[in-house]
Amino acid sequence: MSRFDIQLSREADAWAPEEALEALATRVIEAAADHLAVAEGQPFQEAPSELSLVFTDDESVRAINAEWRGQDKPTNVLSFPAFPVEPGDMPGPMLGDIVLAQETIAREAIDLGKPFEEHLSHLLVHGFLHLLGYDHIDAEEAEEMEALESSILIGIGLSDPYGDSDPV
Repeated sequence: MSRFDIQLSREADAWAPEEALEALATRVIEAAADHLAVAEGQPFQEAPSELSLVFTDDESVRAINAEWRGQDKPTNVLSFPAFPVEPGDMPGPMLGDIVLAQETIAREAIDLGKPFEEHLSHLLVHGFLHLLGYDHIDAEEAEEMEALESSILIGIGLSDPYGDSDPV
């Protein structure tokens, strides 16, 4: 049984078909949850928690980013926890929303020399960690969050996204 009830919305045609997005997202999110449960003792609800994934475009993300973060520009991923939690807290029945911008992710994947699906997987993990209370506002938090991202991605056979960079 899955830990999550993923509600997926594909709002831009440039994205892969919904079935492919759901398969990738389920695999990545479940792997992240498994890693956190084992390595960090992260508890999860017995009943699946609801997680909303919105696969959209730069224009939609720009508008959301402007409204909710005061930054009138697109970004790769935005996360909106349903309830505030700290890392290690039991999340509620609703985790929250992760919103992804196709064009920004595609540009970044090219710039990084990574396959699109690999960069998308990284951003799904990144967004998921935000829903569980992780952040990267200061250097210590960034190091912790990036180490988790790296461990999770390496665990599913992907490259370390921070292998040759300093924490952001």
